[in-house]
This record gives sequence, C-alpha cells and structure tokens, in this order.
Amino acid sequence: MIELKNVSKWYGSYQVLTDCSARIGRGEVVVVCGPSGSGKSTLIKTINALEPIQSGEIWVDRVPLHDPHTNLPKLRAHVGMVFQHFELFPHLSVTENLTIAQIKVLGRTADEAKQRGLKMLDRVGLIAHKDKFPGQLSGGQQQRVAIARALSMDPIVMLFDEPTSALDPEMVGEVLDVMVGLAQEGMTMMCVTHEMGFARKVASRVIFMDVGGKILEDCSKDDFFNHPEARQSRTKEFLNKILQH
Repeated sequence: MIELKNVSKWYGSYQVLTDCSARIGRGEVVVVCGPSGSGKSTLIKTINALEPIQSGEIWVDRVPLHDPHTNLPKLRAHVGMVFQHFELFPHLSVTENLTIAQIKVLGRTADEAKQRGLKMLDRVGLIAHKDKFPGQLSGGQQQRVAIARALSMDPIVMLFDEPTSALDPEMVGEVLDVMVGLAQEGMTMMCVTHEMGFARKVASRVIFMDVGGKILEDCSKDDFFNHPEARQSRTKEFLNKILQH
C-alpha cells in the first residue's frame, strides 16, 4: 500500500530525513516512534506530499508521489490524515465539517455527504453532537470528529500524526479506542505516536527513528518490545527510558 525508497529531505542545510525506506502492506498497522526531532511527523507528511521530498521515491497504492505528473489532490482525497491539533473549521458545525470536503473534493451531493458523514460520526460515538460547533466539544471529541471526517472520504490508508499528544490524559483513551477499532477492521494505518500501549496492542510493525531522520529499526512489535537484545543500542536506550515507568 505504501512504499518509501531512499527518501531524503532537507530544510535548508539541515537534513530532516536520511535515506528512509519502508514498505507498509495492505491492512498493516505501523507505529512510528522515536525522540522529538527525529523526523517522524515529517516522514508521515511526505506520504500524502504535504511535505515535498528532495530525493527518493514514494508510492501509495502504486501511485508514484515523486512523479511530477501525479495528480496529488486526487491521491490526497483518499489518504486520510489526522493531525495533532484536530484542524476542524471552528465556524462550521460538526456535520458541515464532515461534509464540506466530500462535496468539494469527491463531488458528492449534500445528501450523500451528510449520510456518509453522519454514519462515520456514529462510528466514533458522537452522533448526538452533530449540530454542535467544534468549540463546544472536548479535545477528545474534536479529535474523534477529525477521524470521522477523514473516514468520510473513504480512505485507502489512514495517517495519524501524534493524534493524542495535545489531549488531556483522560481523553486519550477515547481516541485510541476508535483507532484500535479501525485497526481491527483491517484499515491500513501509519501512526506517529508515543503511546506504546497502543503500539503493543495493535501494531503489526514498529519503525523507530532517531535524530537526523534515520530509520534505525523496522521490525515486528514482538521483536521491538520483547527482544531488546537484538535491537540497536540507541533503541535499547529509548525503550529503557519509556518502559521503566
């Protein structure tokens, strides 16, 4: 579903991604983790070309993002993206947030878009809030609306960029529960997160990145968590810090 081959990216003279290669199969859930500044969020944003790359190749569902002739808006329409800070339109109701992109990008009628949007809102457990505005919802509820909005576009893959890091601890679980449900339904997912419990529960694989935008590990979750002796020293150091608490 997703293939990255020797992807590199610079901000000026600073290299934020260094020769990143990975393959994500259909139905896989891949968690990307690592310290701050290791290029995790940048990597995930290259997968729908929100961040352009300077070298390497990226395919999503066999479509080459690195090809200048690729219709990126058409591809993005089917790559769901959930950000750290919700990115809902504050002046639109929940229902309007769910339907506007379906109408403008997918060309659905208002009725079709509303039917699909409300179905996905029900899927994340928030149908009772369909007429509210984002400011009337908690952070966890807003993030669940953002997930419903992405699902309304019938995505072939879902990308999550630290979807719980801006939430109060009490709200993290409700968002992770929705993500666990998606994983169990077979959605292809790539998720940048510090939630190691989520990684242990649903990840097929774990990608560990370090400063300089290098992928140090790309292995099964079992190998990552249960066989530290086989991991690189930097990975062991990271795991020791995050798992001892």
